[in-house]
Amino acid sequence: MGQSIIRKANSSDIDALVELLTTLFTLETDFNSNTEFQKKGLFLMLERPKECCILVAEYNNKVIGMCTGQLLISTAVGGLKLLVEDVVVNSEHRGSGVGSKLLSKIQKWAISCGAKRMDLLADEDNTPALNFYSKQNWHTTKLIALQKKINETIY
Repeated sequence: MGQSIIRKANSSDIDALVELLTTLFTLETDFNSNTEFQKKGLFLMLERPKECCILVAEYNNKVIGMCTGQLLISTAVGGLKLLVEDVVVNSEHRGSGVGSKLLSKIQKWAISCGAKRMDLLADEDNTPALNFYSKQNWHTTKLIALQKKINETIY
């Protein structure tokens, strides 16, 4: 298998990114796939390049993976942190190093923005993802995620 390239996403990537998100949301039981919402969210991120980053992995001119992140202010570190929102690689390319490349590149972006920490949420039942993150030196914490839906009609 040849080399994949990692680059910043652009609006022409949206349909491929939505396909990847649909795959991801089948693995994460807390979310439902909704193409319209996914497109809106991706376009919002693209409109905010100083606060958000969408990276794509491309192989033979086809998007095969993605990673998104958003900068937030952390009072715990007294500065910026990056919330890694979506990490997904299509099934044919998992295990080939693409996910590692995506996380490494988004970490470099976070550092260039002055971020001091990165956080992410992962489905507790997605053992392959948890094992992958562990190999990438991510650590579990004592914190749990809580969520409150403030507009039930959108879900």
